[in-house]
Amino acid sequence: MASKEQIYAAQVKAYNASIAHYQKIVKDFQAKQKKSKDSGKDAWYQKRIDANNKLITSTAEKRVTAQNNLYQVTGQYSKLLSGDNRNAYMALNTLFGGYGLGSLSGKIYDYVKQGYSSDTISILLQDTPEYKKRFAANEARKKAGLAVLSPSEYLSTESSYRQIMRQSGLPPGFYDSNEDFTGFISKDVSPTELQGRVDMATQATALANPEFKKALNQMGISDSALSAYFLDTNKAMPILQKQAATAQIGAEALRRNLAFDPNYAENLATQGITQGDAAKIYTQIGEEYGTLRGLGGIYGGNWTQRLSEQAAFEGNPEANSLRRRLVGQEVGEFAGAAGAARGGLSQVGGAR
Repeated sequence: MASKEQIYAAQVKAYNASIAHYQKIVKDFQAKQKKSKDSGKDAWYQKRIDANNKLITSTAEKRVTAQNNLYQVTGQYSKLLSGDNRNAYMALNTLFGGYGLGSLSGKIYDYVKQGYSSDTISILLQDTPEYKKRFAANEARKKAGLAVLSPSEYLSTESSYRQIMRQSGLPPGFYDSNEDFTGFISKDVSPTELQGRVDMATQATALANPEFKKALNQMGISDSALSAYFLDTNKAMPILQKQAATAQIGAEALRRNLAFDPNYAENLATQGITQGDAAKIYTQIGEEYGTLRGLGGIYGGNWTQRLSEQAAFEGNPEANSLRRRLVGQEVGEFAGAAGAARGGLSQVGGAR
């Protein structure tokens, strides 16, 4: 089913085509009228010209409606306004867009059209669900008897939090979104206090039992993730578990003299691949990888470890198709010594 945007865009296109058609008819009749020396014929031409001009006018009106509908569904509200109304809309939209509230564009447009002043619109927008969610900590502060932060103060505090986390090298996903900072702002935690907490967590990591740290590092858990754990156990735990799972998958590849791609291993961990799964599949890949790569060199298949992984872990149709082609070519062209290689491949499960 076509979307409203597609419907309105098609209408605008159709109206443009109709207007161009009527304009051509008018032009043709005007040219004939100019050449005509028959008054009766002139009147007939003029009647046709007037009729088509009316069609042009009525179609243009329909086009304006369709175009305005298109602007509205695509959020191009500034094109629906003019003069002071447009200026007021642009100023408010820029302001609230800077707060991360671009979704309020439609409400701003509606309020401007209703004749509200900029100050009144700003107050009305603060009562919307979107605004309250964006500055959620203010509701908690109000209940706790704390002063409500202005948007600029709120944004400045978030920015300071984010800079502290970034400079401390804490892992991605750990306190780096606006929602993550709601609790800190709700409890009136100043950036200075947060810096102190981060410094304590970093120091705790540095002073942690060396063997404990070494064991964690071997599991793929970095010092920065450990600092995150000391700062907030519950928040950091999913990150630690993901890093550990990623490292375990990578270890299974390395044990079989295969390459370890952290990003690919992380994607596998996210999909729920366990260390046991990885051990089984990388065993299969390791047993056939050298032979497939050799066949790729002979038959131009350019077989890679990633293709093995895509075939075995993901069931990728293209990778499996190439694998079957390489094995099939070997079977078709060799019967003796090459048959031994064929037998080895035929007994390996997984990437098929």
